[in-house]
Amino acid sequence: MFLPETYQSALMLMLLSMLCWGSWANTLKLCPRYRFQLFYWDYAIGLALAAVVLGLTAGSMGHSGPTLLADLPATAPILILYAVIGGAVFNVANLLLVAAIDVAGLAVAFPVGIGLALVVGAVSNYVIKPEGNPLLLFGGVALVAVAIVLDATAYRKREGTAQATTSRGIILSLVAGALMGSFYPFVAKSLNGVPGAPSPGPYAVSVFFALGLLISNVPANWLLMIKPLDGKPRVNGADYFRAPIGWHLAGILGGAIWCVGGVSNFVASGAHLVGPAVSYTIGQGATMVSACWGVFVWHEFAGAPRSARILLVFMFLVFLLGLGSVAVAPLY
Repeated sequence: MFLPETYQSALMLMLLSMLCWGSWANTLKLCPRYRFQLFYWDYAIGLALAAVVLGLTAGSMGHSGPTLLADLPATAPILILYAVIGGAVFNVANLLLVAAIDVAGLAVAFPVGIGLALVVGAVSNYVIKPEGNPLLLFGGVALVAVAIVLDATAYRKREGTAQATTSRGIILSLVAGALMGSFYPFVAKSLNGVPGAPSPGPYAVSVFFALGLLISNVPANWLLMIKPLDGKPRVNGADYFRAPIGWHLAGILGGAIWCVGGVSNFVASGAHLVGPAVSYTIGQGATMVSACWGVFVWHEFAGAPRSARILLVFMFLVFLLGLGSVAVAPLY
């Protein structure tokens, strides 16, 4: 399988994961008037297909370990379970976060949800495998969290009037953030192995992760279709089959993009050149990548007040400082 052999190559994979995780949601913009729950069926399928394709290509090349097909049956059941649980937890967190944005607005959901996820994920992953300078790592985490708050504040100013914050929206954001920060430790446990069960390759872990996402998506997304948490009408499942083929392809592409980022992140962490705390934290910089798409491609801040644009400048500066701090943490 392909595994990075230097820290620099591992860092490139982590940055790729950040780029992909912050970019996949753009595919939803290609599907106007398409309910997210319907889009998400294709997203889950695309993610699973990409995990298999990457495993059969990059996961079956090179001389760093067994191929994917040799790794899958050799993986201990407990490690399969960890990866499957990680996929299920991520899936539920991702669905709840989108619902939280619809209910409470970006200015509440992102600082509460992603900010909590960043802290929970960094701390829990560091406890599992303490690698990297803790001062640089957690100092960088704090700066990235500040950047997320600045980003949310800029959006609030752009909207002019803040959306009413309901207790339901805050609760959804907290639950989504806690779950989003909790999925990676399960992946890390699978990647690191346990006594008596050596670690499988990251490509095998990615396939089991995708399996967990697919299994959990049936009850979780179906429930959100029947009873949407955003207060909108019930989703009509028949609309999925009436959607244009381009919308289905966009959903599959979105899932594949996230998977490329996910596999890159798992491979960087699985190569044991960096700890899971560093890998996860850099990946969560996806929020800033998403902000870049909104500002420079979709022109979401065209006509926004000057104060909002100033906040964006500070947001990017603080984010780059935080990202740099986390990136050099394994070197000291």
